[in-house]
Amino acid sequence: MVDHSLDRLPVAVIGAGPVGLAAAAHLAERSVPFVVVEAGNAPASAVRAWSHIQLFSPWEYNTDPAARRLLEAAGGWEEPDPSALPTGGDLVKQYLQPLAELPALAPHIRYGATVTAISRLGIDRLRTAGRENTPFVLRLDDGEELLARAVIDASGTWHQPNPVGANGLPAHGEREAAAWINHGLPDVFGADRAQHAGRHTIVVGAGHSAANTLLALAELADAEPGTTITWAIRAADPAASFGGGSDDELPARGALGSGLKMLVDTGRVTLAANFRTHSVRHLGDDPSRDQVQLISRNPDGTEQTLTGDRIVAATGFRPDLHLTDELRLEMDPIMSAPRALAPLIDPNQHSCGTVTPHGYRELAHPEPGYYAVGMKSYGRAPTFLMLTGYEQVRSIAAALAGDMEAAQSVELQLPETGVCSVTAGGEALAFRLGLTKDQHEQLLHATAKHLGTSSSAADAVLSAATELGIDHTAALQLAAYAAEQFDAPGATGC
Repeated sequence: MVDHSLDRLPVAVIGAGPVGLAAAAHLAERSVPFVVVEAGNAPASAVRAWSHIQLFSPWEYNTDPAARRLLEAAGGWEEPDPSALPTGGDLVKQYLQPLAELPALAPHIRYGATVTAISRLGIDRLRTAGRENTPFVLRLDDGEELLARAVIDASGTWHQPNPVGANGLPAHGEREAAAWINHGLPDVFGADRAQHAGRHTIVVGAGHSAANTLLALAELADAEPGTTITWAIRAADPAASFGGGSDDELPARGALGSGLKMLVDTGRVTLAANFRTHSVRHLGDDPSRDQVQLISRNPDGTEQTLTGDRIVAATGFRPDLHLTDELRLEMDPIMSAPRALAPLIDPNQHSCGTVTPHGYRELAHPEPGYYAVGMKSYGRAPTFLMLTGYEQVRSIAAALAGDMEAAQSVELQLPETGVCSVTAGGEALAFRLGLTKDQHEQLLHATAKHLGTSSSAADAVLSAATELGIDHTAALQLAAYAAEQFDAPGATGC
């Protein structure tokens, strides 16, 4: 007879991304048996998909304390400079891959195993008696079933992008035009360059992904004549997308918004405000040549249209909730997040830096032992930082180990808008643009020299950039961010 008692079963962690591996590290430290089930063939498969993107948070906010302790104890690992800004590729190569290869974790990670459903052994959602003492069963795509005493679901949202349609539903014709639409963060300087170089790209969305893509496309336009960019947003005013600028405690995040503002103010990006995509129509049969059209339907019945060669849907992601249909979950009807967590992460009230620290209590459900963590725990809210996910799994691992004092002591200091220096932000943006620290400093000094004879700070920066041989678009992005340093509100003008 098979012994299915809970105390003999492992904790199942779904997903070997940053938060899933952090959960494994905390469980390993506490000697709690675990298994990590990862759909990809290597750790952090979603991060690898955006390996070309630089994070706006430095290393100090992207590594987990338990993971660092395990890496340091194993020897041979060199911790990255905490103030440096990694790319997704850096995150994998310098942190996540070495973490997944540790002897404490590697034997417990199963790759190429996709979880398709979670339930309880031998009972469905209707059965109450003895439920909390019944093992979880995780069904894999090959039919195999795994048993677990608890589930930490860090499966993320990467494979569930939001549609282009403005009402949360796919726009009419969106599925038929899928060959013309990129979701997420295309690599416009690498694998996806041919799709955008010398063509008109329409970027839909107003978050950090949209800003990253727009800035990259602007740089591509400098190198590839005929590259044009339109930015379609539902709002009447793009100000919310520009963020805290030089007041942002994460300099690279502030730089991102300031650079985006410059692109709009100087006309390098055409803004289509009040654009609510109702339908998508492709104007031909060959994705390599023909165009696609977006149609916005206004409340008064009138329509706006945008025609381009490619659409980038930077509209965010949402969790796949079908996985847990047989579990008893209490979800907020708006956020699709745990009910107790939802008011703490509501994007109408919070940025990613003002989210209240939270742990196992806020993530718990009527289904004892199941916790969604990381991006998935935030549901439809886009306010997630990795550091928040690390604190989530620290608290949950403590609770599963029976250390309730540690589980209940949830503390986290997040970076928020308010106390950042312009110079640090400029350095962050300069790094993203491929400029060295010396080039950034030379540009600042040369710009100061030209200010007295220029009509605006933007003109001064352009003169300095010409003198130093620095790309004009890169220089103007720096000018947009450094406007306050030069005391020139018109620095984004041209």
